[in-house]
Amino acid sequence: MAFVKVVKNKAYFKRFQVKYKRRREGKTDYYARKRLILQEKNKYNTPKYRLVVRISNTDVTTQIVYARIQGDVVMAAAYSHELPRFGVKVGLTNYASTYATGLLLARRLLKKLKLDTIYAGAKEANGEEYNVEDVDGKPGAFQCFLDVGLARTSTGARVFAALKGAADGGLHIPHSVKRFPGYDKDSKEFKADVLRKYIFGLHVADYMKELKGDDEEAYKKQFSGYIKAGVTAESIEAMYKKAHAEIRKDPEFKPKPKKTLPEGKKTKEMDKSSIK
Repeated sequence: MAFVKVVKNKAYFKRFQVKYKRRREGKTDYYARKRLILQEKNKYNTPKYRLVVRISNTDVTTQIVYARIQGDVVMAAAYSHELPRFGVKVGLTNYASTYATGLLLARRLLKKLKLDTIYAGAKEANGEEYNVEDVDGKPGAFQCFLDVGLARTSTGARVFAALKGAADGGLHIPHSVKRFPGYDKDSKEFKADVLRKYIFGLHVADYMKELKGDDEEAYKKQFSGYIKAGVTAESIEAMYKKAHAEIRKDPEFKPKPKKTLPEGKKTKEMDKSSIK
C-alpha cells in the first residue's frame, strides 16, 4: 500500500479539543485525579479527602485536600521546613524527615478536628503495619487517600514515608506494606525492622560511618551541614525520636514573628555600595 500523507484540513482544526491547561503543562494526571475526587452520589455533600504529598529538592509538602467546583480546599498542611522547630535541622527531604512531616500533618489535623485524644495513632514507630480502627460511640476515624501526583510509586519511594507517618499519626489511609522498604516481592515477606531503620534515619547513619571510614574529606564535604549542626551518626536516632515526641506534644502551626522596621522608616533601605 502506498504511503498516504494525512492532511489536517479545516474540519480537523474546527473539531480539535484543547486539553486542560494543567495537562498541557504536564502538572496534573487527570486520569488519576478523576478517581481520587469522585464521590458516591448517596453520600451527598461528603467530600472525598486526599493526602497530597509533593517532594522538591529542598522541601516536603503534605496537605489534606478536598475538591470543590470553585477549586481544591486545603484543610491542613505540614512542611518539612517546619521540622527545625522540633529538633531536626538537617536532612529535611530524606525518608525519616518525610515520615516526620506526615506524622506532623496527621496530629495537626486531628487536633484541629478535636479527634487527637480519641485517635492517638501508633504507640511506637517500630515499622509494623498499623491501621487505625473506629472507636465505638465516638466519631469515626478520619479517612483519606494518598495522592502522589506524577511521582513514581516504586518500592521505597519517599511519598510512602509520608503515608506511613500519617497512618501512624492516627489517620485512616487504605494501604499495604508492598511499597515500604523491607518488603521482598519474591518471598512476599515484610521485614518491619528494615522500615524502622529508615524511619529513624539509620540508613543515613550507616552511610555516614562508611564514608567517614573510606574518605574523610568526602565525608566533611557531603555532611558539612550535619557537622555544623553537631549531628553525628550515633545521635541521628535520638534526634528523630525526640522530634516524634515533640510533634505529638504540640503539632500546631506557629507563625514566625514579623520583622519590624525601626520607627520612622517605611521601607528597607537598599545597600547601594555594591551597585556600580
